[in-house]
Amino acid sequence: MTRTEARALGLSARLTRGKSLGLNLLHLEKVAYLPGTVSPKDCPVRTAIGTMEGYVPGEQPQDRRYIKLNTNENPYPPSPHVLEALRNAVAEDLRLYPDPTARELRAKAADVYGVGPDQVLAGNGSDDLLSILFRACVDAGAPADVAYPVPTYSLYDTLAQIQGVEPKTIPFGADFALPTEALLAVGARLNLICNPNSPSGTFITAATIADFARRAKGVVVVDEAYADFARESALSLLATCPNVVVLRTFSKSFSLAGMRIGLAFGSREIIAQLNKVKDSYNLDRLSLVAARAALEDLPWMQANVAKIKATREILVGELREMAFRVFASESNFVFAVHPKLGGDNLYRGLRDKGILVRHFTTPALREGLRITVGTPEQNSALVSTLRSLLT
Repeated sequence: MTRTEARALGLSARLTRGKSLGLNLLHLEKVAYLPGTVSPKDCPVRTAIGTMEGYVPGEQPQDRRYIKLNTNENPYPPSPHVLEALRNAVAEDLRLYPDPTARELRAKAADVYGVGPDQVLAGNGSDDLLSILFRACVDAGAPADVAYPVPTYSLYDTLAQIQGVEPKTIPFGADFALPTEALLAVGARLNLICNPNSPSGTFITAATIADFARRAKGVVVVDEAYADFARESALSLLATCPNVVVLRTFSKSFSLAGMRIGLAFGSREIIAQLNKVKDSYNLDRLSLVAARAALEDLPWMQANVAKIKATREILVGELREMAFRVFASESNFVFAVHPKLGGDNLYRGLRDKGILVRHFTTPALREGLRITVGTPEQNSALVSTLRSLLT
């Protein structure tokens, strides 16, 4: 590899001589380019990519000394049926490509969720499905091609930047009510509604979404990563709202964040178009096995969800006793704001005590914390530490 090739890959290069082999060896080191610092000469990427910051996932420490309440992972293990299916799938045929159409998984999902197999698209997590939707629906540089209420899942901003479009963002109403009329006025080709919303945890009813979808010109994507923790789903709208696409993930309720599996549900016509855009083999053999097995053991998932919902209500009550304002959550996390101590100070204080939560620096969110609902023991440690920080 030459220095020029290394720079094109976002790497810095240092050429040294390997004495024992008598060869020129190129040692590569990762470098963190700051937005706007990459010149086309050094790294010939599109301007939109060279100047963007990129999505920053929640912290994933490599040691186990932290109580992790920052990335909305399920604190309970996946179904034993899933683990057994994975053990059986680790065989010689891993040398073969997976099914590019995920036929068995789509058939099982269709049966579970009451749709046709050709109304289901499988993806490498719901983030992959969001990327497919942006590539399919959003023209680079087109004004107002994508719209969504904010604050919400920040990956939407990143995907818009990658596609080279400026999204039309509409502030949520009081207590995160959907700004229906303002979104309709945009007339976007792609409308995104995270429901329950992240990071607030708040919920919008299916009736409200149906009213918006029936009047919207474009595709209405309901991102339901946390729907199993909520009172209802927008899947019921597929029969009457042909422009609705519902996204689901196995990361949260099914305890399979490490497998990266997502499903999109929509009309046959929309799913057929999205299939043109997806990567050829976007789910590996093990992920396909895990997802199908998870759908075969719904009671395990439902029992874990019930435990999380019960401990969520206890956690909300304890936070409110400490004067936190906590939004009504229908997810596996809560968003809490304290009137006296800011989000950054609380985040740092908790981290110093071995507890990770999520703090956002954006103006609308920086005073609060997003806290994943853990086990009763983890929640107890969190509450005890917060009390010590507030005294």
